[in-house]
Amino acid sequence: MRVTADRDRCVGSGQCAMLSPEVFDQDDDGLVEVLREEPDAALREDVLRAADL
Repeated sequence: MRVTADRDRCVGSGQCAMLSPEVFDQDDDGLVEVLREEPDAALREDVLRAADL
């Protein structure tokens, strides 16, 4: 799995960072940052759930 983020669509709620902090964080403006573009398979479910939110 490869993870990317569309910062233009990010609303800064932090849900992705709360659900999968190993993969997502927020910058100083509250927008999503991807910490790991290719996370382990064990994180797949959390990453997919974070993407849905």
